[in-house]
Amino acid sequence: MEGMGDIPVVVAVAETQGFAAAARRLGVTKSAVSKRITQIERRLGAQLFHRSTRNVSLTEAGEHFYTHAVRAQEAAQEAEDSVLALQEAPKGCLRVNVPMAFGRLHVAPLISGFLERYPGVSVDMVMDDRVADLFADGFDLALRGGTLADSALVARKIAPLHNVLVAGPEYLQRHGVPETVGDLRLHNCLQYSFSRDFQEWVFNCGGEVQTFRPGGSYSVNNGEALREAILGGTGIGRLPTFTAGPYLAAGRLVRVLPHCLLPSQTLYAIYPERRYLPAKVRVFIDFILEHLGGEVPPWDRDCSV
Repeated sequence: MEGMGDIPVVVAVAETQGFAAAARRLGVTKSAVSKRITQIERRLGAQLFHRSTRNVSLTEAGEHFYTHAVRAQEAAQEAEDSVLALQEAPKGCLRVNVPMAFGRLHVAPLISGFLERYPGVSVDMVMDDRVADLFADGFDLALRGGTLADSALVARKIAPLHNVLVAGPEYLQRHGVPETVGDLRLHNCLQYSFSRDFQEWVFNCGGEVQTFRPGGSYSVNNGEALREAILGGTGIGRLPTFTAGPYLAAGRLVRVLPHCLLPSQTLYAIYPERRYLPAKVRVFIDFILEHLGGEVPPWDRDCSV
């Protein structure tokens, strides 16, 4: 059918709202995308997109085309998935999105073993603390902590993610040990700036909820960098136990206000909802569960949370 090849181009431009972003998604040049859209519009005799210096948006005709194009693309993906699901050996390129610190500490060390077990699969892993759009960025799945907001995605629980307030022993020797949440005002409180609630720390102290607005000399968008500053005696900070666990067990970090619990999250494997889950996605999730899953994940086994 004439125009079947146009569908991915129109969908990419519509979902990314720009020729440059669509080009990156499709792996072609911006001029190639612009030229293709012009050709499609000329062939259909209708303008599909409004162009401006800031973005590209669908016209009424474009909305109609996009609605049907998405259905066609989903049908094509389902047809491909149905064939891949019949294959005994997983194969193909698996695009995975994981948080930076968690990915480097806990996922990256597993990749060699995964590739050895499944030689037909290649992995393209992107480590980024920003929340990726699985559809727009073309990911097969993501590992993510928190709640699932998009109903078009499926979430499979991997493990709990606990948070603790910690400091280095030397810092506490110099500045004293906080006994209450209010005592934190006397301390240099360091922050992870990519946290959804970094402006406010919430504690459950024996059933009483207390809040604190941290302020200090350092905020950073990387969990390992924050941990290094805390280890260096710069101040007190909130860390996930998947980052702090080994240092707590070794005594290089000390829990602050251990009687006051910080909110926990859950680590999920998140992937687009499909009738047929590709084998490469299924085996990767199973592999991660095998090595990292459970109510007491590996990073919490040697420290009390």
